[in-house]
Amino acid sequence: MKSKRKNDRREAASGFLWRFSERILAQGTAFAVSVILARILQPSLYGTIALVTVFTSILQVFVDSGMGNALIQKKDADNLDFSSVFYFNIASCLLLYALMFAAAPLIAAFYGMPELTSVVRVLSLTLVISGVKNVQQAYVSRNLLFRKFFFATLGGTVGAGMIGIWMAYRGFGVWSLVAQHLFNTAVDTLILWLTVRWRPQRIFSPERLRGLFSYGWKLLASSLLDTGYHSLRSLLIGKIYTSEDLAFFNRGQQFPNLIVTNINASIDSVLFPTMSREQDDRKRVRHMTRRAIQTSTFIMAPLMIGLAVCAQTLVRLILTEKWLPCVPFLAIYCIAFMFYPIHTANLNAIKAMGRSDLFLKLEIIKKVIGVLVILITIRISVMALAWSVLGMSLVGQIINSMPNKELLGYGYFDQVSDILPGIAMAVFMSLCIRLLPRLGLGDFATLMLQILFGAVIYIAGSALCRLEAFRYLLSAAKAFLRRG
Repeated sequence: MKSKRKNDRREAASGFLWRFSERILAQGTAFAVSVILARILQPSLYGTIALVTVFTSILQVFVDSGMGNALIQKKDADNLDFSSVFYFNIASCLLLYALMFAAAPLIAAFYGMPELTSVVRVLSLTLVISGVKNVQQAYVSRNLLFRKFFFATLGGTVGAGMIGIWMAYRGFGVWSLVAQHLFNTAVDTLILWLTVRWRPQRIFSPERLRGLFSYGWKLLASSLLDTGYHSLRSLLIGKIYTSEDLAFFNRGQQFPNLIVTNINASIDSVLFPTMSREQDDRKRVRHMTRRAIQTSTFIMAPLMIGLAVCAQTLVRLILTEKWLPCVPFLAIYCIAFMFYPIHTANLNAIKAMGRSDLFLKLEIIKKVIGVLVILITIRISVMALAWSVLGMSLVGQIINSMPNKELLGYGYFDQVSDILPGIAMAVFMSLCIRLLPRLGLGDFATLMLQILFGAVIYIAGSALCRLEAFRYLLSAAKAFLRRG
């Protein structure tokens, strides 16, 4: 038993490192490309794409959620399960694309932008392409083969970036962004298909599909609620305000989202299948949940709080002054995203324990409250809407943690106690680096000093105070280096 758990820990650690490396390189490349494109293209063009992705992101939920998670969670999933879900996904995605193709003129009329019709029809092809790779992704996640994601995602991101930049320089405008999205999804899918050995067989079982659906539909409904809820903000901003307002609002998410995606998605990808393997051991799942919340918040807090402090300097230096209106949104999203590890760990524990019913109930409660807050704040201003994101992040973490007090004996106040030392140290670090702009140096020198001194202060302070998360990460790094 000890040997098995040791191997599981090594497999999970290896999976996390591959997934994290993939996220870092892919998101780093995507970020560099987006910076170049932001310097070439006007903010309004990004607002146009955001209007379209409001709808495609909602439909993407049908591709990415529910059945894929059910395959990962099911203990004895076999090729009949995987093949049945594969054919179901293909049929569903073709139906969704037909729906978007027919609805494109209505979407264009809703925003009063006739040119959106062709953009919607072309960009929606990503739904069909994603349907092909969804089961491959579930197979990779279930077996912790995250090296496959590394090559697939990186290949798609690099190729898409080159095409997007070339088309932007050639004056293709919004179509450079459409081509970038489409090419990225297509190449990602192709490489994953070539590198993953699993192939669908000519077998299909409605009974197996119904069994998986009984678990998956609740996660699908939950994801649909979550995506629709977050898309509602963009839809209302685009309708009530301007495409520039929407571009600044969405751009404010980009910098913190880059960090959150790298860390949180890596944890999410590895944590759920690993917890699912241990779903019968309550103490083990509790330990994994606590460790995930503690260490990921320890990493996330200094990055998010530090980014909020450096926001204006960073935007002016990288995106130029035309994007400075996004700075307040960026700072607000930094604080809201800092708490995402709590959401991720708690929800993964609930899913791994097979309680997709609880997962759905939590989403319904959060979204009912959230929609009411959106409808109240949207009429005040876009900034008021942004502040509501932070408020709902705090409310959401409390709601998400409630079931685990009973399921795992690990409630919200225990979780807050675990993350407070790291957050306190991050706040102290931010107060120190906030003084550096007073030296009167240029933006680049100021930013480099803030990053350097921030890292030194946070690491040295954590070592002096002997924070548990710091000692755990240090011991894990030493063990990894010894194995290497």
